[in-house]
Amino acid sequence: MTTEHQGPTRRRFLAGAGGAAAAVSLWPGGSARAAARRHVAVLGGGVSGLSAAQELAERGYAVTVYEYYDVLGGKARSMDVPGTGTGGRKPLPGEHGFRFFPGFYRNLPDTMRRIPFPGNANGVHDNLRSGTEELFARSSGRPDLHFPLRRVTTPPAPGDITPSWLRDQILSVLDLGTHLPAHEAAYFADRLLVHLTSCDARREDQWEKTSWWEFIRAEEMSAEYQTLLGIGQTRNLVATRAEVASTRTVGRVIIEALILWGLLGRGLDGDADIDRVLNAPTSEAWIDPWAAHLRSLGVEFVLGTEVREVGYAGGRVTGVRVAARDGGDERTVTADHYVSAMPVEHARRTWGAALRAADPQLARCDALKTDWMTGVQFYLRTPTPVVHGHINCLDSPWSVTGIGQAQFWDVRDLSRDYGDGQARDCLSAIISEWDKPGILFGKPARECTKEEIVAELWAQLKDGLNDSGKTTLWDEDRLGWFMDPAVTGLGGPDPQNREPLLIHPTGTLYNRPSARTAVPNFFLAGDYVRTDVDLATMEGANESARRAVNALLDADGADAERCRIWELYRPPELEPLKRVDEVRYRLGLPNTFDVG
Repeated sequence: MTTEHQGPTRRRFLAGAGGAAAAVSLWPGGSARAAARRHVAVLGGGVSGLSAAQELAERGYAVTVYEYYDVLGGKARSMDVPGTGTGGRKPLPGEHGFRFFPGFYRNLPDTMRRIPFPGNANGVHDNLRSGTEELFARSSGRPDLHFPLRRVTTPPAPGDITPSWLRDQILSVLDLGTHLPAHEAAYFADRLLVHLTSCDARREDQWEKTSWWEFIRAEEMSAEYQTLLGIGQTRNLVATRAEVASTRTVGRVIIEALILWGLLGRGLDGDADIDRVLNAPTSEAWIDPWAAHLRSLGVEFVLGTEVREVGYAGGRVTGVRVAARDGGDERTVTADHYVSAMPVEHARRTWGAALRAADPQLARCDALKTDWMTGVQFYLRTPTPVVHGHINCLDSPWSVTGIGQAQFWDVRDLSRDYGDGQARDCLSAIISEWDKPGILFGKPARECTKEEIVAELWAQLKDGLNDSGKTTLWDEDRLGWFMDPAVTGLGGPDPQNREPLLIHPTGTLYNRPSARTAVPNFFLAGDYVRTDVDLATMEGANESARRAVNALLDADGADAERCRIWELYRPPELEPLKRVDEVRYRLGLPNTFDVG
């Protein structure tokens, strides 16, 4: 199901017709406001802010983006490792954590197709490469699971999907090398049928209030069941504990959109595969070309700027107090409209009492929770791809995931292009659990120094990847490492992470705001805003920006084409069962397939 606004694709014409100046002269004469170059201040230069800037600039608005860092891209950007480039090579590339672009993303890929890149017919979208498998690495002698990321069957014809057919497909996936007891696999398949056939009202009420752990009855099941289907689907993927993660979010996005419909070839970005990554460091393959394209459209960037407070008076936002990040005098910037596109933990600090009183949903954002999910890059002397896709170390106490990146950088040669010429691979690993003791020092990651974290993370990777008589990672291969500098104070009494991740415990949905606020010239964009994706992702950030721009166009009375919004796939074959469930839910009855 998609929400789509019909109309001529003027933005595509304008994007190729000379940028913002052309947009002013070529926009239809009836669009007086666009011709008058209404000004929008976008607060934040991450994925949501850049997405909003692009949609607005393509519609003839003058846009200024204010960004805290000296570079754009937010958590999605890549960063130079200081002091590592010699002999004309670039510094080694580091990042907050590896980026991946699941096949069910459709809003963000549409934006990527509209960002020009030399030699690419479809812009930076053509820089995506497919991962073909995933490794679920086990420790303590447990056999690893290599999961092929290919469609497990010929995509079913319309009308062929039935509950019994779906159950068979789920069981066939669980049979691909897992060691679940048969009755537990069958029970899990039945629970997925419950979620798949639940109406929207039941999902947004009953399942939003039910944790994934409770929904799949993990407490009563084997350790294998808990690890594979509980922890592995929540903590390792979205940094939320299964004991508190919302069933609505886990079931709808991770299980349905990412895994089930992806494997069945439905609801994907064209003929996309399930898992995709970029063919070069993120900023080179995507963020830098994006910024250049936006500048060509007339977008202005004010970097190194901290947003202090969004001013409010007389029913409208009157201006924004900003200052240089490293200190200096405050000043007030003004515009016709304002899009707050900062992460929620920073945005809500800028909303004063008067603004919050004008729209109660802003105050509810205080209840939204974040957690740490931060990566480390290891630079290796020898190519060590491990697997052609992502690695999930299921038994690691720190819920470690990773990927060998150089194998996908087919337009780069790591040793030729970066560092001092010694590094041949970059193993990017992410820590999602910062509060459980590790295997090396017996301390949670939050209590470790950076050096202890690196040693512990390397030990947990080796514990998963060097098991069962094989050796994948060698200590002598490791040249160096990089951790996002947003994490500070490690080893001290008060460690900080300026870039945490929004998590999704039960009840989160009720506190997520809409992109449209009660203040007519103030709009919200970011992965915390309520979207159909309902998960802290780059796709959610992009979708929220589209919703914010549409709300702004409505408030402005503009006749410009509205942003198209793709929603998550809804198989038409299941809609009759969802209608039945809607009746049962109103009557206080359980779902038809819910036998307890």
